[in-house]
Amino acid sequence: MILPYALSRAALSAPIVLLGVGVLVGFLPLPAEVVLGPNEDRPFIEHLTEFTVIVSLMGVGLALDRPLSLRSWASFRRWGTTWRLLALAMPLSIAATAWLGWWVLGLAPASVILLGAVLAPTDPVLASDVQVEGPTTEEVDEDQEEGAVDERDEVRFALTSEAGLNDALAFPFVYLAILVVSAESAMDWGVKWLAWDLVGKIVVGAAIGILVGMALAKAAFHSRVESVRTADTRDPLLVLAAVLLSYGAAEVAQGYGFLAVFACAMTLRSMDRTDDYHALMHGVDERLERLLTLVVLLLLGVAISGGLLDALSWQGALLGIGIVLVVRPLTAWLSLRVGSRPRDRVGDHHLLPRERWVTAFFGIRGIGSIFYLAYATGQEDFAGVDTLWATVAFVIAFSVILHGISATPAMKWLETRRGHPTT
Repeated sequence: MILPYALSRAALSAPIVLLGVGVLVGFLPLPAEVVLGPNEDRPFIEHLTEFTVIVSLMGVGLALDRPLSLRSWASFRRWGTTWRLLALAMPLSIAATAWLGWWVLGLAPASVILLGAVLAPTDPVLASDVQVEGPTTEEVDEDQEEGAVDERDEVRFALTSEAGLNDALAFPFVYLAILVVSAESAMDWGVKWLAWDLVGKIVVGAAIGILVGMALAKAAFHSRVESVRTADTRDPLLVLAAVLLSYGAAEVAQGYGFLAVFACAMTLRSMDRTDDYHALMHGVDERLERLLTLVVLLLLGVAISGGLLDALSWQGALLGIGIVLVVRPLTAWLSLRVGSRPRDRVGDHHLLPRERWVTAFFGIRGIGSIFYLAYATGQEDFAGVDTLWATVAFVIAFSVILHGISATPAMKWLETRRGHPTT
């Protein structure tokens, strides 16, 4: 709990320290049960990372101040940067990673699709250094459009909102990889994947998240029963009920639970925005997220020194470096160039050129990738599974180190340059 504050001004992140400690611990003569393996301990890994991600998604949704209304086109336009990262950068990244996995590693089609899918989403857990800090309770100025509560840093908003949504939107491509393994031909799964996995589950997940969020918000802020009105009693544990209820309901309905949690958080945040109850809930969620992250990173470090990277070849390492340094930055930069224009008026949330490069660079990979890989390998047998685990673990470790070292200097550089003219 102390590390994030102690390292806040240093070019070093808490995840780097935690991962490093885990690696060192792994060299100790530990009992075999402590060193988790992706095959024998897969169910535990899946559920631990799953819970960590949904807790993080709730925190991300509560932290975002920029509204997103289904009834307002202007609201959707304010999220334009996010939509470009999701609709353009993410599919391009999946396709590029899959092609490189086939060309460099020689993996089977289903395995390369899975590799692209698990490494495409950015991570809401490990990206705290480049995300918005938390919910604010400022009043909207009279000269602002109605509901135009907004972060002042478009880079942080873009990275935060992208991480909140793309962890859910990677699921259709994970299911695509599973279907390619299990089906005999594209006719067996094509229509089902397009209609249900790609569209239906997204709609169900979003709808359930919104409905659960509306119900909990109404109870917390406007219930006639005083003991139920938790915004008045200041009981922040409603946030845990929101996490579990939205995720559980969406999973039972066969929708995407990750999307439901984020939608629930955004809906809760939309109610009485100036009430500091949102900050109380976010604080509890953030503390739980840090505890879970500590456990996951320590266990990952132990597994790395315990042999998780044994199947990693130099080609796999080169591929991992290329994904972090080339594939993500290039695909994100290209997507952010679409429809870009000088930001010369209030309400125009397009990124400046230097902001596009920083946003494109910080595509942090992390705990969500571990969950997706654990989930998929539990559903079907994928060829080269040891290579997949070694490559994904290397990418995560490389991303944690590279982005952890560069996050603080990069954001400080943007702050000092903000307001200066650029080309």
